[in-house]
Amino acid sequence: MSRRGRLLTGALVLAAVIAGAVTVVVTGPFEAEEAPRAAAGPKTAFAEVRKGRLSSQINQSGTLSYLAQADGSPYPVVNHVAGIYTWLPRPGRRIACGAMIYRVGDTPVVLLCGKVPPYRDLASGHSGRDVRELNKNLVELGYADGNGPRASSDDFDWRTGAALRRLQDHLGAEESGTLDLGEAVTLPGPLRIGKVTAKLGADARMGAPVAEATSNDHQVTINLNPSQQSEVKAGDAAQITLPGNRTTTGVVRGIGTVATAGTGASGGSGASNATIPVYIRLKRPKDARGLDHAPVQVQITTAGVKNALIVPVTALVARAGGGYAVETRDPAGAPELVPITLGLFDDANGLVQVKGDLTPGQRVVVPST
Repeated sequence: MSRRGRLLTGALVLAAVIAGAVTVVVTGPFEAEEAPRAAAGPKTAFAEVRKGRLSSQINQSGTLSYLAQADGSPYPVVNHVAGIYTWLPRPGRRIACGAMIYRVGDTPVVLLCGKVPPYRDLASGHSGRDVRELNKNLVELGYADGNGPRASSDDFDWRTGAALRRLQDHLGAEESGTLDLGEAVTLPGPLRIGKVTAKLGADARMGAPVAEATSNDHQVTINLNPSQQSEVKAGDAAQITLPGNRTTTGVVRGIGTVATAGTGASGGSGASNATIPVYIRLKRPKDARGLDHAPVQVQITTAGVKNALIVPVTALVARAGGGYAVETRDPAGAPELVPITLGLFDDANGLVQVKGDLTPGQRVVVPST
């Protein structure tokens, strides 16, 4: 192998390591122009230095599913009413905030949407975050009239009781104006029922799981190499390729903070296979209608560069003292190495951003095909 071949091979290996899973999109192909062949030498080809906008991207396979907890697990629906299950939702059923999620005896259990799980009976005179979430639900569901409670109120007073009786009347429950522990399940919602673990007609044991649920909205999860974590941030735009090659757009909504060890080809696990989950929200949820769980391809745009100088990766030459160069021709046609530094890579198209004493339209040497 020639000296240039060895240097070029080394450059490509290093370039691949630097590029990792980051790719760049650039408009317009490079066209190599073949130079006249020397009498006793290999063909030499040239490509022009281009100038344009580049966008760094991460391409990753992912999974489309319904939105769940931060760790990907479903929301648990837990029972706190004694009796017999007399109505249970079917898997796939959507439960709106303020709707019955299941029934024990004659007691309908209502879904309240929020973050504070019920932990006590609620009645007039109580105050706290759980009361504020109850008031917020009553207002947003339309059960508070002009004299009803404020959505931000922490206090359970006669206004809360009156609005609660309206909700209980709608559900067909006893209009007590109080909310006993177990008569409501508070979860982020609305919900979509997944697995139902309780059995119709069975004893409703206190603290027993009834069902598992997710949000009605889809999300995409990808498992990112921890070395790429700093490249992705919440708010980054994403393009998602759904089954059937349909595409939709999304946005990064969250990034995990704990790396999970993966399994290598040999079956072992370790830090080298660790990944961090990245969660992507669909901007157009209707695009995923009809899909419950599906593999997808994700392209996250992480950064952009304007007016970048771009050359083919195959134009890179590793310098003996370190760093990189590209080979050009001086006015007399003699070879000349121009030192450059590397920027963003386009692994898919074999392109790279370079910085150095180059100008758009200048020709650089590339291997001939």
